[in-house]
Amino acid sequence: MEPLGFLERSAAGDPEGLLVLHHGRGTEERDLLGLADALDPEARLRVVTPRAPLRLPGSPGSPGYHWYLVQRVGYPDRDTFRAARAALADLHDRLWEETGIGPERTALGGFSMGSVMSYAMALGADRPPVAGILAFSGFVPVVEDWEPSFGDRRATRAFIAHGRRDPIIEIGFAQRARELLEEGGLDVSYRESDIGHQIDPAHLRDATAWLGETLAG
Repeated sequence: MEPLGFLERSAAGDPEGLLVLHHGRGTEERDLLGLADALDPEARLRVVTPRAPLRLPGSPGSPGYHWYLVQRVGYPDRDTFRAARAALADLHDRLWEETGIGPERTALGGFSMGSVMSYAMALGADRPPVAGILAFSGFVPVVEDWEPSFGDRRATRAFIAHGRRDPIIEIGFAQRARELLEEGGLDVSYRESDIGHQIDPAHLRDATAWLGETLAG
């Protein structure tokens, strides 16, 4: 698989940390770039938004990228999930090496399918622990040959936000993610509200404060 393309918003000075935002299904790397200034208004962080490796069929001329094939919600296709994880691992490793900003100063975030990949990268036993997970409208995936690891990453913090009226990824996925991470010993901030498959502006404000605490200089 070719290296993943990405966009970025630079920090105003020497970056105090790294925020990698993974987009959802059917969009591309520009989709979450606008969150950079909302989540990090003082531009303390370098913010990177990768493009997923797969293209939805029948989507020429539209930004129809995605991370893995969907068998059913909650259960990604094993082979495409593994390939996406490998591509993201390569990108994350390159960013850490090039910037000198290590995983302990990195937050991985995303929306929908991008949140799934953030969980998959932050909680995989084969990956280093990161400072934080920022999960909007996602779930911890169930995939053959992959399971979350908690024993060596209890310093990782998580912010989970979800809509109770989400018709695509129902609220139970967020509630189960919260339970799973808390049982694993992680510090979890949790928000839900009466919205659909979207980001609540109130949750975004709370996430901004959480991110500032998680990647405090």
